Amino acid sequence: MVTRKLFSTFQAGFGNHFETEAEEGALPKGQNSPQKCPLGLYAEQLSGTPFTWTYRIWPTVLHKPFKTCDTDRFKNWLTSFDRDDSRLHVSPVQYRWSAQEIPTDREVNFFEGIQTMAGAGGPELKDGMSIHLYACNKSMQKEAFYSSDGDLLIVPQQGAILVKTELGRLRVEPQEIVVVQRGVKFLVEVLEGNSRGYLCEIFKGHFVIPDLGPIGSNCLANPRDFETPVAYYEDIEETWTVINKFQGKFFSFDIHHSPFDIVAWHGNYAPYKYDLRKFNTIGSISYDHPDPSIFTVLTAQTDDPGQAVCDFVIFPPRWLVQEHTFRPPYYHRNTMTEFMGNIAGVYDAKEKGFGPGCSSLHSAMSGHGPDSGVFEKASNADLKPQLVAENSMSFMFETAYQLKLTDYAVDDKHVDTEYYKCWENLPKLFKK
Repeated sequence: MVTRKLFSTFQAGFGNHFETEAEEGALPKGQNSPQKCPLGLYAEQLSGTPFTWTYRIWPTVLHKPFKTCDTDRFKNWLTSFDRDDSRLHVSPVQYRWSAQEIPTDREVNFFEGIQTMAGAGGPELKDGMSIHLYACNKSMQKEAFYSSDGDLLIVPQQGAILVKTELGRLRVEPQEIVVVQRGVKFLVEVLEGNSRGYLCEIFKGHFVIPDLGPIGSNCLANPRDFETPVAYYEDIEETWTVINKFQGKFFSFDIHHSPFDIVAWHGNYAPYKYDLRKFNTIGSISYDHPDPSIFTVLTAQTDDPGQAVCDFVIFPPRWLVQEHTFRPPYYHRNTMTEFMGNIAGVYDAKEKGFGPGCSSLHSAMSGHGPDSGVFEKASNADLKPQLVAENSMSFMFETAYQLKLTDYAVDDKHVDTEYYKCWENLPKLFKK
């Protein structure tokens, strides 16, 4: 028998305890692991600190032995950057890349279409992060994936996807994001012919909403707008393959049933999605340009205060009203490393050369800022209230780590080798 529930979500804030069941009475009452679970289910805890109790048709331990995966399938996905590897490079250059091409000569699913750009650290000590692009034209079939190495943040840029997880399903379109935590099995279905976007994996901690401090209870990403799936299960007995990424290596095992067999669950360790268009921006209403940290959607912190494994920052449509102020991002050098991507429209500090699907990297202490045309315009603009970034959405993965680059990232075929020229026409304005 195959039981399918219509896709739906419920909304709640982080730290809340969720509970959901696809069959009435599947959740035990009063305790987590009774001697016999309702409906003949197996109780199994998913521990990612926090925790979730799942009630499934078959326990996860029931599978064939692990075996090494075909390395060619995932050859472009690197996740260990603290080792000597001829495919990794160190460079302080300001990089800008064209959009990744979606394959037309072969079928590629989500995981086969991942291309690593940069990273630092590694999963062995649970410290570091990696940044990737993805491009795919095929849905996954009878195959699921989970990472033992870290949490995955997926940012679609083109084409909606269905992220089918053990704990339920989430439809995610461009200008939405989805986070799937360490250990959660999932697959990706392509809903609009093909899809591409960006991917960040963190090896340390989890993404959380930043502490709002003096801002108070409202603004930025409001907890109520994060959506977590309801329980959904498949009672299908046929051969499936489950792929596991463990310490940067890929393994697989076969099972005799669908891995999506959780009938009910409760806890607070579950995938979630967020619509970036719901972000509530704040900014200066007097003078000066606030730090871009005011646009942080999610953060994962290191052990050093203010030093992030990754801040996920967005630049959505917003009003600028500051007086006596250079309104675009000012020129700066930064202890953090900034990887940017453009989801839609025109990024207001780079009006040319940074279209949808493009990306850029400004490493620690490498100077960067608006191109010469933007500088000239902003320096002489009439400072009346102005709506910027209308119909656009850009983002940044900002990290305290210094990133190593892959072969793909330094290949001139993908690099805008004339990026540096966007600053060449900046005039000398100094007068004694």
